[in-house]
Amino acid sequence: MEQDALKSGKGKKQKDSGNEHSVTHHPSRAERQVLGKSLRDKCPRTSHTIWKAPTNRPDPVSLVLESNIGRMPDLVPLRHGRMVQSPFTFYRAAALNMAADLSTTPITGIHVQCCGDAHLSNFGGFATPERQIIFSINDLDETLPAPWEWDVKRLATSFVAACRGNGLSESSSKDVVLSCVRSYRKRMAEFSQMKTLDLWYFSLDSDFVFSIIKDYGIRRRAIKLLSKERTSGTVENVFPKLVQMEGESMFIKDRPPTIFHDKDHRPGEIDPYVLDAFARYRESLSPSHRVLLDRYEIRDIAIKVVGVGSVGTVCWVLLLNTGDMDPLFLQVKEARASVLERYAGKSLFQNNGQRIVNGYRIMQPASDIFLGWSEGKRDGRHDYYIRQLRDMKIKFPVETFGKTQMTFYAKLCSYAL
Repeated sequence: MEQDALKSGKGKKQKDSGNEHSVTHHPSRAERQVLGKSLRDKCPRTSHTIWKAPTNRPDPVSLVLESNIGRMPDLVPLRHGRMVQSPFTFYRAAALNMAADLSTTPITGIHVQCCGDAHLSNFGGFATPERQIIFSINDLDETLPAPWEWDVKRLATSFVAACRGNGLSESSSKDVVLSCVRSYRKRMAEFSQMKTLDLWYFSLDSDFVFSIIKDYGIRRRAIKLLSKERTSGTVENVFPKLVQMEGESMFIKDRPPTIFHDKDHRPGEIDPYVLDAFARYRESLSPSHRVLLDRYEIRDIAIKVVGVGSVGTVCWVLLLNTGDMDPLFLQVKEARASVLERYAGKSLFQNNGQRIVNGYRIMQPASDIFLGWSEGKRDGRHDYYIRQLRDMKIKFPVETFGKTQMTFYAKLCSYAL
């Protein structure tokens, strides 16, 4: 599946005590540079200059309707309502549309673990298991090995849509996008010189991000956002918004149409289907994290609508608690086939939840300790992935950004990618 043009995957066989072993030759940095430059003949940089819609381009509306298949019918109008708010919100939910368009564009043939939906709103700050705040990509529902160019183009195009939505001029939008791709090019050049483990451990932590912010206003707002997240934990911030207490019992508050209980179950009533899926999820965790999870018990479950692109898929929020007032919220998201599959090949993983979790562990410098996957078998098979609902999540107010802020954010997102 992953046809990496820089990988000399010609397995050389050598004999060892009568056994044959396949040995992969890894080219040196100098060899990789030569190979990389040779790809410019195959795919010149000028070939990316202009995009022209092919004559057989799928109808955009038909692709949106196709992406609705399998979603909860009652929530599809809500999804459409969020999509039509602006060109940018449509863009956020139209990963399938862009995958179709990208599939016709020039590529070098280098496949990497792609996000598949690398628009600017899918980046942000979050806490590592060591309780450090880092900036990285944080939504990988569509992740799959695919041409590296696709993520870069989806990210750059998202800044065009966001700049236009914020009323910035076309020349300003162009400057922002050029800053984005220039930053990507420079950062990749730097990373190519790093040692393998140093690169694997590298992350954009909060101290580093603050050190590269030159604008006082941006730095002040970023510090304020970080301070707010560090001082408000789950009990102080999330619990009062989501939970109501009735004596010793606790339930998730119904706030339709975005949070509500299944019509066939009362608050606090846990469907055996959920318990079975939860047991499968538990098995996907490491033994040490199972010990931690076992300190909690499920108290309630409700459907929770999230994002724009995920509206209508089966997404839950789980409320767990210990014997004390010590809650844990887990987000359960339906894992559907990646929009990249028909253009880049099927996943190696049979469970799409496992595909997504694997993508998180490859693409993020650090991931949630409760990150895992499961499957359910009611009304057909459904794959899921699970993580904490919120863990010091920092989202930047991009919709308020002017040119200066947008330029910095473009550089930051491309750095993280």
